[in-house]
Amino acid sequence: MFEIDPNSQANLTEIATEHVHLDLAVDFAGTKLEGTAVYQLVALLPTQEVVLDTAHLKLGGARLKLIDGSRVPLEIDTNSIHEIYGTALRVLLPEPAAAGDKLTIEVDYETSPDSGAIQFLTPEQTLGKSHPYLFTQCEEIHARSLLPCQDSPSVKISYSANVRVPKPLTALMSAIATGSRTEGNSTVFSFEQQTTIPSYLIALVVGNLASAKISDRCAVWSEPENIDACAWEFAEMETILQTAEDVISPYLWGRYDLLVLPPSFPYGGMENPCLTFVTPTLLAGDRSLTDVIAHEIAHSWSGNLVTAKNWEHFWLNEGWTTFFERKIVSRLSGEDARQLSCVIGEADLLESIDFYGKDNPLTALVPKLDGVDPDDAYSTVPYDK
Repeated sequence: MFEIDPNSQANLTEIATEHVHLDLAVDFAGTKLEGTAVYQLVALLPTQEVVLDTAHLKLGGARLKLIDGSRVPLEIDTNSIHEIYGTALRVLLPEPAAAGDKLTIEVDYETSPDSGAIQFLTPEQTLGKSHPYLFTQCEEIHARSLLPCQDSPSVKISYSANVRVPKPLTALMSAIATGSRTEGNSTVFSFEQQTTIPSYLIALVVGNLASAKISDRCAVWSEPENIDACAWEFAEMETILQTAEDVISPYLWGRYDLLVLPPSFPYGGMENPCLTFVTPTLLAGDRSLTDVIAHEIAHSWSGNLVTAKNWEHFWLNEGWTTFFERKIVSRLSGEDARQLSCVIGEADLLESIDFYGKDNPLTALVPKLDGVDPDDAYSTVPYDK
């Protein structure tokens, strides 16, 4: 089970997900998402089951979609439950799949208020105080509470989605928006991410959102009440992106948009493809904290395009990104700024080691995470060690 990833219960050596399509409705009153996930899979070895990671999901029916469009109901088993890694969803196939076989499976499900990936906010918790809001945070192993999936960085998928939200709210995802349509009192937003990504980079936000154009491929999003401040603070996004291209290689994701979230967002930034999430605490009023943007932009190459196999090798994502970030900062602000960032990073590293204890296994560059929640291993060690 753990040949590839100790933090996943999926049968990663037998089945690979190639594409996922989500058809979801947002229910703010019930603080849940509900709908269907459609999986395009390929068998790597002969197998008669598909095992997906789940956590805090209410599972409905599963079906095998045949070439002629007809559906065959499938038996599911949810008896394998791990205290940390959630419930293994075993979907039993009617006959064994041979290596190389392609199959399409549909799973109906809904999330629950216990989902670790989804944060629902009441209107009072937003800047505008008039509309509810939700955002997701799937890193490290929380995507399984957003949808059943092979929740491992070793699996890279493309995805598409239709997301139904109440008017007048807007939905955004870590993908390219392909359109929207009105259905009664709801709007259905459509998305497509053609570049393959790991499950932890699937992201969704729904709220009263406005945008400001920065360049032909960059925009900033936030609640309307602070969109002007956000547009001013992050006016240099295109310049940072061009500098990253000069340091690394051409940017391959099409758009680079930035979303400024409400204050409850728990991180400085999250490198969701096409739509970086950032904290409003970056709105310093003097553009002095934009090195965070350099870091998240750098993830467009290290982490998002080239991804560590599992969370034990998280340093491959963050170490290279920190290296690229400081190269970008050097180009933009001079070598002294890069050196200062290195000094601050070393101090943070020593603080983390002191916090965990210098002999704590979690301070290793490649920690052993079998039976460990990767969130518990998070520190500045993989960034600077």
